[in-house]
Order: sequence, then structure tokens, then C-alpha cells
Amino acid sequence: MAIRGLNHITLATVDLPRALAFYTGALGLTLEYRWENGAYLSAGDLWLCLSVDGHVDRVTDYTHIAFDVSADEFTSICARLAAHGATQWKENRSEGDSFYFSDPDGHRLELHVGDLASRLAHISEQTAKGEKLCGV
Repeated sequence: MAIRGLNHITLATVDLPRALAFYTGALGLTLEYRWENGAYLSAGDLWLCLSVDGHVDRVTDYTHIAFDVSADEFTSICARLAAHGATQWKENRSEGDSFYFSDPDGHRLELHVGDLASRLAHISEQTAKGEKLCGV
């Protein structure tokens, strides 16, 4: 048996109304169901759970969740995020347009234009030019 793909993402929040406003207003996710201490949202096939937790603690590594966006909508979504007070936590240094930002609870997120195929094509091009890249 193998893992088939991403099932869902659960993010802890200390303020559910604030988190819901961010994920529905800034990112445009659809609220599917809400209860006292949580909510389910969707974006295409992505299922996101926001769960109230009294303590949210973030580490400083590269852990993050990337949302897929079209090249046509990248700039407008970035502007909408800025209007909602999203803060940038990293500059983009990889293939494809990316905006690395934090939600109100400090979860590190990314908007990314591209997919695995475009990333692998970029790696192949860089390798053909003689650049050494980390990988398998």
C-alpha cells in the first residue's frame, strides 16, 4: 500500500474568526462547515481544517504549505494578501513565481505558479548546464 496523495491539512489557530477571515477573504477558500472549535474549508480538491488550540508555536525551518495559483492570478492574489496584512517570511529563490507569507497564526504558506513537472524540467535544464543540484 502506498500513499496516494495529500488527504487534508490541519492548522491550529488561537482565533477562529480571524483565521476564517484570512483563509476565505485573502485566499478565497470556501467555507464548507464550521463548528465551535473549528472549520473545514476547500480549494479545489484541497481540504483544510482550522482547529482552535490554546497554544500555537512556530519553528523557523522551511516547513510550509504551498497553494497552487495560475500565473494570471498570481499578482492580484499577492495584492489581496498584502491588503489583509500578510507578511512575507522568505524571498523566492526557486523556479516559478512564489510568494512566501504567513497567516495570522504564523503558519508559513506559499503561493506558487508551476507544478512538479515544471520544477523537474527546470532541474533538468540546470543540470544540463553543468550546475550541481541536490537530489536523488
